Amino acid sequence: MTDSIERLYQAVLAAKHLDPSRSRTARLFQRGPSKMAKKVAEEAIEVAIDSIHGDPDAVIRESADLLYNLAVLWAAAGVRPADVWREMERRENLLGIAEKMPKSPLKLPKPASTRVTRRPIVALEGRNLRKRH
Repeated sequence: MTDSIERLYQAVLAAKHLDPSRSRTARLFQRGPSKMAKKVAEEAIEVAIDSIHGDPDAVIRESADLLYNLAVLWAAAGVRPADVWREMERRENLLGIAEKMPKSPLKLPKPASTRVTRRPIVALEGRNLRKRH
């Protein structure tokens, strides 16, 4: 799979300076990173919607579109597929391959001497509770 992504990435780079009237890739480069980012977001939403609808063929097609648009965005940002794979390997070494890195640093438990004992939060039936941020 990584070879396929690398081939896609190289094809995107090769098409970058083609005639925008004839090349979708060149047109995306001409329109800039905001258009590229919008296309990535649109394709990701389409993958999600098709998966909710239980249409695996559509998920496959839209996933291919997502990977194409992601490769275009990577090329524009100066990110190579190998950079992404290195990050995936780093994460695998920390958390395992099937885990996503948390957005904030991992919180380590405080030493027992400074730990504050808190009462458990109990939701009462019939009450509207809001999530605290």
